[in-house]
Amino acid sequence: MDKLKSYLNYSVERAVKTFAQTMLGVITASSALSIVEVDFAQALGVAGLATLMSLLTSVLQYDRKPVSE
Repeated sequence: MDKLKSYLNYSVERAVKTFAQTMLGVITASSALSIVEVDFAQALGVAGLATLMSLLTSVLQYDRKPVSE
């Protein structure tokens, strides 16, 4: 159970950071025109997809042993 809790903490923190970074990037890129013209629904969609990809990547990377050279 501790391993599951540790994984959830890791993956949720990673997903939240990814969501925030993606929203910031999309809004910054869109606001070059005007902050009024930012399509927040589209920005949320892009950030949501990035968050999903982050969660799926967390499954692959969590508790991974480093490759020795």
